[in-house]
Amino acid sequence: MSETILKPEIISVKQLLAIPNLRIPEYQRPYKWTEKNVNQLIDDIRDNLDKSAYRIGTLVIHNNKEEGKLDIVDGQQRTITLFLLAIKILPLIEENNDLQRHVFLRGDSINSFKPQSTLKFSNVITKQNIQKNFKAMERRKSDLEKADFLKFFFNQCQFVKIVIDDVSEAFQFFDSQNARGKDLEPHDLLKAYHLREMNNSSTEQERLNAVKKWENMEPSELSSLFSQYLYRIKNWGRDLSARYFTKDDVDTFKGISPNLEEDFPYTKLYRIAHYYVDEFNSSCHSKILHESFDFPFQIDQVIINGKRFFEYVSHYAQMREEIESNRSHEILNIIHNYDGYNRTGDRYVRNLFYCALIDYIDKFGQKNIDRIVEKLFIWAYTLRLKLHSVDIESMDNYALNLGHSQIAMFKIIRDANNPQDILNVELGTLSDTKATKEEKIIAKFKTLGYYNG
Repeated sequence: MSETILKPEIISVKQLLAIPNLRIPEYQRPYKWTEKNVNQLIDDIRDNLDKSAYRIGTLVIHNNKEEGKLDIVDGQQRTITLFLLAIKILPLIEENNDLQRHVFLRGDSINSFKPQSTLKFSNVITKQNIQKNFKAMERRKSDLEKADFLKFFFNQCQFVKIVIDDVSEAFQFFDSQNARGKDLEPHDLLKAYHLREMNNSSTEQERLNAVKKWENMEPSELSSLFSQYLYRIKNWGRDLSARYFTKDDVDTFKGISPNLEEDFPYTKLYRIAHYYVDEFNSSCHSKILHESFDFPFQIDQVIINGKRFFEYVSHYAQMREEIESNRSHEILNIIHNYDGYNRTGDRYVRNLFYCALIDYIDKFGQKNIDRIVEKLFIWAYTLRLKLHSVDIESMDNYALNLGHSQIAMFKIIRDANNPQDILNVELGTLSDTKATKEEKIIAKFKTLGYYNG
């Protein structure tokens, strides 16, 4: 791609609104931002008011000289939302002289903030979402009418604007950013979010230390840790589906910031643990006793943003590795060594078993572990023996006590006060099976008294 075609420029929202002839071309997908996305954008802006600037994203524009238009190739979702926000808050500025004095910079007038392009839409989905989001913004009026928010929004919220003259080059650039392996994974978004949470309370060295173990993990390992274990365990315990972990689900791993001014009752326990662990480990008591405390993580806990999140990930990466490499129990050998163990459906069932085992050990440690392994094995592999084939849907439904399941094991573990609550769960006995290549599994069921076929 020719360097002369790219014209990168950092622009403010006010400058974005001032671009003439801006257009959403017909080939663009519908506007699909929801109220959740709008609230997240407003919250992100509000939470960064103490920064010199806040970078919202990239705007890729095709300079359509034949039609005299500037077509948005990438960035239309945020652009439409920012236009809606501007239209919503402009009347607030016009009607309030005090706001004008605070928001206007030298040379500004109300016309400086009015969109110079009239964006037109014909898609029904786009129109519906625009109406819904406009109403959502009305519900955030108390945030939008604050002078510091308005000044920051127009002048310090920024885009990287890239204008490309040739439409094929524009799409090539767009593809290179989004479709050729460079698009951010959900865990990448979480990494950026939690590093940003550390900006005001940590040095650069502390941030580097926080992500050191993260950086040493393979991307595939991080992806599977979140999508196949942490996300599923957290959701199944809350009676929520957990088939796929996507960018829309990253809020599952966002929580509270220790330095926030809000001091809600539910956050006190987490604050106490957060500060006490650090204080003890740096105190003379730790040195005298030759002991240090690890943070007492629980998978289903409220996430503590920043460095604790990275410690949380490292903690469960290590736990997963230790549990899955353990072959101390006969069952842990069997599930890796029967004829059909590596088929897709069998891998789903094995994942179900390990999620339940990790969930138990996370809460109760090694107490009654041999009996627990047997219990969870019978529960998980009952799904395998009942069905001719297992897919992600049947695994998810089984974990949620739907279809073939009679037991919501993850909710039971979540609500249990001691291991006996889990050991007392009654499991049914099988008399036949639709599965094939599971002779070793069936033999173990018979040994434990759960198969009489």
